[in-house]
Amino acid sequence: MPKKILKGVVVSDKPNKTITVMVERKYSHPLLKKVVKVRKKYNAHDENNKFKIGDKVSIIESKPISKNKKFQVMDGLK
Repeated sequence: MPKKILKGVVVSDKPNKTITVMVERKYSHPLLKKVVKVRKKYNAHDENNKFKIGDKVSIIESKPISKNKKFQVMDGLK
């Protein structure tokens, strides 16, 4: 099964070697036929503390690194 790749914006970089990424997705509600915007936060492993708040990044699914970290940073987006 392929690994998930998500794109989002860094909203927190306080923990050491960890960033929190806000991923936003849109979908059409099946009953109301309205476009719904859903946001979710993911903790991702950032080995070199390279990314700061406001950076756009892509993250990839990996083996669990800690209790909440199951993603790693692939690269920054422009």
